[in-house]
Amino acid sequence: MARLALLSVSNKTGLIDLARSLVEEFDFDLISSGGTAQALKDAGLPVTKVADYTGSPEILGGRVKTLHPRIHGGILARRDVPQDITDLENNQIRPIDLVVVNLYPFEETIAKPGVTLAEAVEQIDIGGPAMLRASSKNFAHLTVLCDPGQYNEYLEELRQNNGVASLEFRQKAALKGFSHTASYDQAIASYLAGTQNYNLSGTQLQSLRYGENPHQPAAWYQTGTTPTGWVAATKLQGKELSYNNLVDLEAARRIIAEFSDTPAATIIKHTNPCGTALGSTISEAYEKAFNADSTSAFGGIVALNRPIDAATASELTKTFLECVVAPACEGEAQEILAKKSNVRVLILPDLSSGPQQTVKAIAGGFLVQTSDDIIADTSQWQVVTERQPTADELAELLFAWKVCKHVKSNAIVVTSDRTTLGVGAGQMNRVGSVKIALEQAGEKAKGATLASDGFFPFDDSVKTAAAAGITAIVQPGGSVRDKDSIKAANDLGLVMVLTGVRHFLH
Repeated sequence: MARLALLSVSNKTGLIDLARSLVEEFDFDLISSGGTAQALKDAGLPVTKVADYTGSPEILGGRVKTLHPRIHGGILARRDVPQDITDLENNQIRPIDLVVVNLYPFEETIAKPGVTLAEAVEQIDIGGPAMLRASSKNFAHLTVLCDPGQYNEYLEELRQNNGVASLEFRQKAALKGFSHTASYDQAIASYLAGTQNYNLSGTQLQSLRYGENPHQPAAWYQTGTTPTGWVAATKLQGKELSYNNLVDLEAARRIIAEFSDTPAATIIKHTNPCGTALGSTISEAYEKAFNADSTSAFGGIVALNRPIDAATASELTKTFLECVVAPACEGEAQEILAKKSNVRVLILPDLSSGPQQTVKAIAGGFLVQTSDDIIADTSQWQVVTERQPTADELAELLFAWKVCKHVKSNAIVVTSDRTTLGVGAGQMNRVGSVKIALEQAGEKAKGATLASDGFFPFDDSVKTAAAAGITAIVQPGGSVRDKDSIKAANDLGLVMVLTGVRHFLH
């Protein structure tokens, strides 16, 4: 007797090719429900509707289709248990050898603006998860596929094993099935609970060589059922991504997402920018960012907000870099970069979309906060000094403020000509960060701008900045001694702007 495959999918990518191979190459019979059955029929493939197979019509507007003993008996029957086989025969149930199921697009639905609770609830799949869990449980006797990406792998498995999937393959597929339903249920629970409940789970994409250090095991996980972010990026060349690569790439993405209207480049080391710049072209932006601190740029992570062209690719190959990410890469540029085969080149068309929350593990639990994605609005800033900024100074202050937001606290950034000149990151006191940033800027600090992620508790940093030649400062304000810093700025002829927003990054 022909083997039986049950196909019931929301995402019909690759469905017809899979079904045709099952029928023509491996002699499967097909049963299917709803739109899946219609798609197979329209493709000229022989298919029996689930309702005809079970003898029970779809009811409740399609809410009940596959919840039937002839379906779940065929899935859950153990072929090595005589009583199970007898039960199948007594109830005219055929054993099912393959279950192909993916679920209603719940996450895509709730991501749409203005979606109602009723609309979201109707996209909670019931029959699909039941079949996935049942078939995953019984992997000893059948195969379950829940991702179109598995289809070709499954067919190759059959071709290499005389038409039978190995136990190892079936168990691996079952794990993916359980992971899929777990992620799906998490999305539903999180949506219904709002802020009262937060679940974190993911599907392992790959083991990493190690974590931050060689003695720390690490792995990369995908959240949700739809690949997004770095999971959806295309790697054009280079070695496998490491834990530190991915952490730095995300830091680079966050900075470059601040700039959309003008070509921008940033170079990251240990999650901090060693150079960030704007330019009239992406090549100019990268050269300015590199020259801001060419020593630290060695072995850095580069993010560009424009496609890599030949001129930029040529500059990128002049030094050792770990990774480069951009929204696209021109053909000639790709050929140039190929000469540096070890550099990892990634294409991520959407560099602006990131996680809505950040999560940190602590002993006994974890902390969740919304991402610091507030957009700077200079119309809300307060100029607190007698000297008012020019339009160009205000634009420079905005650039410095956007970069400073992504530097580890205590953070100080010195800029000029929309280019970082000095970065003071992660110091235990703000004066220390000021000194580091000014020392790095050197003589270029004359006429430059300084940004601070937090307020100045004393006026000493303002006096130090002025002595180095800084002419404009942007900071959140909010200190009980703001008046001292403002007076120092007035006495020294500086511009000082208060944003009213703090950007600590721990």
